[in-house]
This record gives sequence, structure tokens and C-alpha cells, in this order.
Amino acid sequence: MEHKFSLFLGSASPLCCYDAPDEVHRSCPHLTLLVKLAMILEVAILDVIPGQESDFEQAFFKAQKIISAMPGYMSHELKRCIQKRSRYILLVNWKKLGDHTDGFRASAEYQEWKALLHHFYDPFPEVEHYENAFT
Repeated sequence: MEHKFSLFLGSASPLCCYDAPDEVHRSCPHLTLLVKLAMILEVAILDVIPGQESDFEQAFFKAQKIISAMPGYMSHELKRCIQKRSRYILLVNWKKLGDHTDGFRASAEYQEWKALLHHFYDPFPEVEHYENAFT
């Protein structure tokens, strides 16, 4: 395999590579540095029905296992808004736009994700995708 990017910070962990299989990235202790290589950032503002925040967080804890197993997935973060406690932001890094739009959303796993989470949203979130402004 040709290495386009490699990283080794003096630890006993294996050498990481952008072209490595997804399972290598998921187990990489240096994943936060690899995220900078992600081509696409999915951003969703999630407004949860007030009073259902705890149930949503428990459901998301289960659902994150689904998305993190998808091809092209690199990482995700779910943050809760300080000013509006029923609002969250979901940030997901994908290798390519199609990994999310054609891969995940067209998968059977997405139906499970949808069943776990979509009933918590009001209104339903708009999802946008971003790319690096500078390379």
C-alpha cells in the first residue's frame, strides 16, 4: 500500500495512514490528528423536544455505534448547547461526501439510526456538509 500520510509520535502504537482501512483509523490513538485529513464535515443542529434530552442522549449512545461502523466514517462529536439546553450539534467527519449521502443514508443501518433518533427532533434538522477551505 502506498502511504500518502503517515504519523508516528514515538508511541508503541502502529503507524497510521490515511489510505489505511477504516478499522485502522477507528483504533488509532492519534485519531484527532487524522481528522484534519477528513474531506467532509457533516453538521447537524439537533433541536430535541424539551423534556426528552435524557432519553435522546441514551438513544444517541446506542446509535453512535451504528454510525461509527460505517465505511468512510472517521469521527464524530455530539455537543449540548449551554444557552438552549434542548439543542445539540452533531459533527461527523467522513472521508467523502458519498460515504454519508450514498453510503450511510442508503443503508439498512440508517433505518436503525432513524428509528432510534428521529422521533426526538422538532423541527427536523437540516444537515449540511463542509469541506476544508484551505488544503
